[in-house]
Order: sequence, then structure tokens, then C-alpha cells
Amino acid sequence: MTAGTVRIERVPDGVWVIAPDDAPSVLDDAAGIDVAVLEVLGGHLSWSVLADHTVPVAVIDDVASAQNWVWAVFGEEVALAVAAGSGRDVTVEPARPRVAAGARRLAYAHWAARWWPASTIDPVPPLDEGLLNREIATLVEECDLLVDGDDALVPGPALADRPRRADDYALAAGAAVATLPSTLVLARGTTGSDWRRYPPGLVDASERAVSWEVVRAAGNTTVRVSVVATPGLSQPVPDHVRPHALIGTASGTADVALQLSGDVWSGESAAPPGSEAGVTVDVHLPGFGGSGHADGGGPEARENVRALVRRRLRRAAETAADDGPDAPLLAEIAAAASDSDF
Repeated sequence: MTAGTVRIERVPDGVWVIAPDDAPSVLDDAAGIDVAVLEVLGGHLSWSVLADHTVPVAVIDDVASAQNWVWAVFGEEVALAVAAGSGRDVTVEPARPRVAAGARRLAYAHWAARWWPASTIDPVPPLDEGLLNREIATLVEECDLLVDGDDALVPGPALADRPRRADDYALAAGAAVATLPSTLVLARGTTGSDWRRYPPGLVDASERAVSWEVVRAAGNTTVRVSVVATPGLSQPVPDHVRPHALIGTASGTADVALQLSGDVWSGESAAPPGSEAGVTVDVHLPGFGGSGHADGGGPEARENVRALVRRRLRRAAETAADDGPDAPLLAEIAAAASDSDF
């Protein structure tokens, strides 16, 4: 299959899939953090923001509704094959290239609202929510031929609603809680967190944002956890969206509700058995998000996303006019301009 072709096939439950090779879809067991998804009439479109190809995967559960946009995004030959129930490889030639490009750009903007790895530590400046929402609203109007459901709406306010400078932050990475002279430190470490395990706007995206230490004092062994908050996090944060830290060893676990103080989430608990040899820390919001498995959301995937964001910020900082389909969003341009102050 070439980069300009897709395979059309019917899968169980009468769902049709239009897909280039090795591309993510909403039928996958678990979505990666690089997957941008757009809810459309009669189905969903998905892209990997890390891939070079621009052809999406379409998963269609209502062919009659989807035909309003299949021809525009994939071309007449694909639309006729789907209508005829013909499973085969077909060349993609969008009938409405601007609509196809706009749909991908809208999916990316929604992805950025969820997965942009804002970090004071790295640093990666946050996106201006107002600029991003306004651009999403404009793209929704341009893509009214196909968008549906929540993706036809402008996202509501996020937790982070104001920019700050890096100098405003007291970074906690590597120093979870001040240790008293009479306290024995048995183990300590620094790590990142799985972005799928909590909503956006809570935790710094760095691999060094989470620090922990196991201490012994007055006959008790305690685990202390400190997590750098996302840039610009506002207080107060409602109780139901405050993250927890699941502390684990080979012999037991402890779940700690974290409290926000300044720019740091922190908490402590009696250490589970075996903590003296070190612990794992899973930052999560109970009942939210992925399974916690590394596939699609581990350190390598997160670093790939950071690399993409850095490239886009460098492109956004360029003064030359850029009106290509992958041109930086207005919020990215503003973030690049503020990067020196971040």
C-alpha cells in the first residue's frame, strides 16, 4: 500500500474502516498519547500527530451520515467503494482538500488542548487557552460539513487559566519534603507520570516532576511524595479533581491524596512493606483515564511528543509567513513568543 492509498474493510458489528497502513484508530485496545481523534457525522477520524502522512483512519458506524464527508476527505472513489460495500485498496484524492486539511488541523487543536506537555522544569510554555479555543471555534465553522458531538463544540475552561514565569515557581523535583536532622532517608527518587491518568491542567509534564523519599523517624517508616503542578495552575482546585499518588512495592501499595501548596502537590503515607528498597509512584485521578500500562503512554512516547512540540515551537518562532496545513496554531505562536520569559 502506498502513502496515497487506504484499505477499506468491514469489521464485526457492521463497522467500516478506511485506513492507511499502521495508523491508529478508535478501535485500538488503548489509545496512545500521540493520537488525535475527531468525532464526525457517522463515525470518527484519527491521526497520529507524530506521523508524516496526512491521511486519517475513518471508523464509520453510519454510512449514510458519513457519506456527507467521506468524498470530501478521501475522494469520490473511496466514497463509492464504501457505498457499494466494497472492501479493497483505493487511492485517496480528497474532493475538498481544504476540508480534509481543516479536519486534521481541528483534530490537532483538540489534541493540543488535552496533551500539550506544558512544563516549568523542561521548560515547555503552556498554550493560551483563550487563543486555542478561538481557533478551535473557527476550525469548527470551517469543518461544519463533518464535525459532530463534543468536537463540534468549543472546549470549556481548563484548570490552568493564567500564564506565569518560570521564576515564579519553587521547583520540588529532587527535594520532596525537607528532611529533619533526626530523620533517616532510606531511599529516594525522581520520575515522571502517565499523562493518561489524570485530566490536563494538573501536573507538570516533565519526567522529573515527581519526587519521592522513604524516611525513618521515631520508629515509623514514611513515604513522602511531591509533584510539580502544571504551569499556571489556579487555586482552589475542586476536591474531585485533586490527584492521588499510588505508592507501590512488590509487597504492597498505599494510595495518598495529594494537596496543593503553592506550585507543588504533596502528600505522605505510612510506607508499604519493602519501601526501604525503593517504590514506584503512579500519579492518577481515581476513576479517570487509562489503564496505567506503558504502551502508548510510557516515557519514550512522552519524549516523542515533547520533541514534536519543541519542533513546532521552533517553527512558530520563525518570522517567515507560514500558511501550510501544518502551520503553527495561534496559541503555539504566542507560546513561542513568550518562551524566553517562561
